[in-house]
Amino acid sequence: MDLERRGWLPCALSGAVFAVCMAGTTLPTPLYSLYQDKLGFSELTVTVVYAVYAFGVIGVLLLAGNASDALGRRPVLLCGLGFAAVSAVCFLSAGGLGRLYAGRLLSGLSAGLFTGAATAYVMELAPPGGTSRATFVATAANMGGLGCGPLLAGLLAQYAPWPLHLPFVVHLALLACSAAVLLWLPETVRERRPLSTVRPQRPSLPGPVRAVFGPAAIAAFAGFALFGVFTSVSPAFLAEYLGVRDHAVSGLVVALAFFASTVGQLAVGRIGVARSLPLGCAVLLTGLALLAAALHWDLMALVVLSAAVGGAGQGLAFRGALSAVAEASPADRRAAVISALFVVAYAGISLPVIGVGLLTGPLGLRGAGLVFIACMAALVTVAGAYLLARLSRRTSG
Repeated sequence: MDLERRGWLPCALSGAVFAVCMAGTTLPTPLYSLYQDKLGFSELTVTVVYAVYAFGVIGVLLLAGNASDALGRRPVLLCGLGFAAVSAVCFLSAGGLGRLYAGRLLSGLSAGLFTGAATAYVMELAPPGGTSRATFVATAANMGGLGCGPLLAGLLAQYAPWPLHLPFVVHLALLACSAAVLLWLPETVRERRPLSTVRPQRPSLPGPVRAVFGPAAIAAFAGFALFGVFTSVSPAFLAEYLGVRDHAVSGLVVALAFFASTVGQLAVGRIGVARSLPLGCAVLLTGLALLAAALHWDLMALVVLSAAVGGAGQGLAFRGALSAVAEASPADRRAAVISALFVVAYAGISLPVIGVGLLTGPLGLRGAGLVFIACMAALVTVAGAYLLARLSRRTSG
């Protein structure tokens, strides 16, 4: 395929495949209350089921973060779609916690294969000179897909039959279409290496990347931590404290955070990568404050506002982080370096979630949420101050 002649079409199609895969990772979010009613498990179990996904992602990133650099983008992405399909089958047949854990783990393996490889693939399929725009396509596909998952599942669960089955049937159909698109798109890795070169590795960074990776990783961790807790426990909070048991509404609130992230990412082009990192931390801090107010006063409007503001802050910080890291990475190490950034991000999406689950028993959902907010606010404040000081030194220098 002549990429220059076809313009942005390959880049857009690869972004759509990326979005479909990521939608499957958040598809169960508004359905957890139905699984709780069916299987009778606690809120702690919900957070553990959610976090199993993140452990799957981190495991793949550590064990095979450079797989697509060696084997090619398409084979790795097709394997990721396969894991996503088996995950959907696990949820379709879930009669106990074992299938839920298996489904979330497989979903994590799928996302782990996609995060670095798909991001690099989208950027490589862009026309010459389109790196900045392609970075937005990749991050928007990632976050937009994550937002579409709970929205789709919530709407189907509320207004269509078979709420624990139809969302996964629809996703299987989308995965089949995505596989067909991938088979049509070209491979971008010119020199492939044997399977033996794909081996477990400690996250390591080429020299040019190290200077930008630290602040980028701090911003990514904080933003993903907010997303992790918001996604895993906000439907339960809406039901328990606000009486909102409409699955479509809870799915929409969660989706809003991810869609707002896409808007925040779009603003990076005007703000600039260097400024977007500290500014993203400041907006994240505002979102956390709004979430604390929502928990304290039980106000739906503040929950919605915290999702929008916190999501926008995450988008600002995350696209700035990804752009800085990708631009500093050598081409033959790009997917591996991006995968290392996602290891840090998914540590943020898993560890705080389990902490909130453990605190829910003694403190209740509201108390656990407030403790989380206090910890994340401290982290975001330190990160923002460090990034702002770094920006000031670069400007004065």
